[in-house]
Amino acid sequence: MDGLFYTDAGQEIGEELGEGMELDRYAGVEDDTEDEIEEIEEDHDLRVLAHILAQYHTQLTAISTASLEVFQEFICSTERAKPIPYHTSILSGEGWVSELLNGHPERIWTELAVHKHVFKHLLDELWKHDRTDSKHVTLQEQLAIFLYTCVTGLSIRHVGERFQRSNSTISKCVPQYYFVYC
Repeated sequence: MDGLFYTDAGQEIGEELGEGMELDRYAGVEDDTEDEIEEIEEDHDLRVLAHILAQYHTQLTAISTASLEVFQEFICSTERAKPIPYHTSILSGEGWVSELLNGHPERIWTELAVHKHVFKHLLDELWKHDRTDSKHVTLQEQLAIFLYTCVTGLSIRHVGERFQRSNSTISKCVPQYYFVYC
């Protein structure tokens, strides 16, 4: 026996177990009995088994680590990112309309192309035609959104930025008043 052993996969082991552990070196010793030789062989077999188990443990650890990394990447890729608020201005659309109504009389005319008394008259007419506040937007702000869009010709996105409202909210406010005034 030369001290080298092979696993099922054909890997050569033996150098790590300690070169020279061959059983031949005990051949010249007179006190050796069969029991001692069996102990030596058993010790050698235990070392080989321990080495094989260590290799399997290393491979299993590597596979486990790789599996965990793949799983974590999968989880991260499937999680939705938390939304970041887009409209974060301190001055809301309702606040801006309030500023226009309570500020300099020419300011509302510059922004909405109507004077304060005309804006209030239009608001009263809308109330008479059973128009009401929506869940999140007052009728006053809805009218201002419509007038601002007509005066500026800006896109829904730009009007939404002015009033701090979503594109869908702006798109609901603008068309409904065309029919009232046309």
